[in-house]
Amino acid sequence: MSETNWYVVHTYSGYENKVKANIEKTIENRKLQDQILEVSVPMQDVIEVKNGVKKQVQKKMFPGYVLLNMEMNDDTWYVVRNTRGVTGFVGPGSKPVPLTDAEMQSMGIKNSEEIMIDLELGDVIEVTSGVWEGTTGIIKSINSHKQIVTINVDMFGRETPVEISFTEIKKM
Repeated sequence: MSETNWYVVHTYSGYENKVKANIEKTIENRKLQDQILEVSVPMQDVIEVKNGVKKQVQKKMFPGYVLLNMEMNDDTWYVVRNTRGVTGFVGPGSKPVPLTDAEMQSMGIKNSEEIMIDLELGDVIEVTSGVWEGTTGIIKSINSHKQIVTINVDMFGRETPVEISFTEIKKM
């Protein structure tokens, strides 16, 4: 497998999720899972006030854009470029330009460098940095895609689930 990078494609407004679904379907049909790793429409939680009522809703962070973690080659370029709703890759002319690590971090997207972790459900871990530093807990779930574990922490006399990054824990 050669190197993958994050690329941005421009879509018709309001077509972001449809484009994501279409590309994912094509990946499946053409067996491109090892070349197009992830299709993302980044969302953020915002509080909207309507008629005096606060409501938490999800809004697209970049309306009109879809992010792809992919290997750039003629096949993948063609598949993505010819997906209905896609108007083109972001970059000068027809040359797609991958996002830099700095751009990725500013958007809250971790580099696809996955951390492999030797942990299992039920393992006791200690939090080594961050807000919960010094806390110990039993792993309730592991999400290797998001690179987090969930442990229960005693908060106000209640067991409360907390998500902690792989980079902030060690096995006891």
